[in-house]
Amino acid sequence: MWQQNIIQLSAMGRGFHLITNQVIQQCPQIHNLDVGLLHLFLQHTSASITVNENADPTVRYDLEQHFNRFVPEDAPYYQHDYEGSDDMPAHIKSTTIGCELTLPIRDGQLALGTWQGIYLCEHRNQSGGRRLIATIQGQ
Repeated sequence: MWQQNIIQLSAMGRGFHLITNQVIQQCPQIHNLDVGLLHLFLQHTSASITVNENADPTVRYDLEQHFNRFVPEDAPYYQHDYEGSDDMPAHIKSTTIGCELTLPIRDGQLALGTWQGIYLCEHRNQSGGRRLIATIQGQ
């Protein structure tokens, strides 16, 4: 079986946001599979997705703080700033973290580790909603 869903995420402020439940809610086919894969592709160049700690929100805060220091705004060598001082840093962060994930499905659930969750990493100060293409395969 192959299926594809579009996952719409509402606008979120800058930061690292846990979206695991939203992904599961918008991909109910997962519950029908004994074994499979969920591939998520984020259709944006100024945000990213990753898997990390799902319990302690200070991890998300610390990641945001690190990336803001690692890729600062207003670097004098940036030329791409058409949409503001967070424009080029958002693209660099997106490239560094990535725009896709492939996750295993086992016994009708995402086979994430005990402390793992899916993050939307929003790198813009203000953005619109974000869209993921979810491709599900399995049996």
